Amino acid sequence: MSTNKETVEQYMQGFREGDHQKILSCLTDDVIWEMPGTYKHIGKEAFDGEIENDNFEGKPSIQVFRLVEENDVVIAEGAVQCQMKNGPMLNLVFCDVFLMKNGKIKQLTSYLMTL
Repeated sequence: MSTNKETVEQYMQGFREGDHQKILSCLTDDVIWEMPGTYKHIGKEAFDGEIENDNFEGKPSIQVFRLVEENDVVIAEGAVQCQMKNGPMLNLVFCDVFLMKNGKIKQLTSYLMTL
């Protein structure tokens, strides 16, 4: 497995564990995390604030079905389940596009769809 894919796997595991340091260690300082039409966070501090969103409780269950890499782009396709604080379990599918730089995540664009 390539360094870029290993970084993305470590990033996903950090979310599964709720480990901020593991997640942040995978990012460049000027990282951009965008969910088109919803938000755009710039920098590690903004990213860190979204790791444990106030709308959810507990740790998410994340399954990665496909991990593809070409040059400095890694694409992860999968599913995530998480408990809403004031509602039902949320079931989503995702496609995350990671732009990598020197083995770290420089930009992440997340596409989500509720099942």
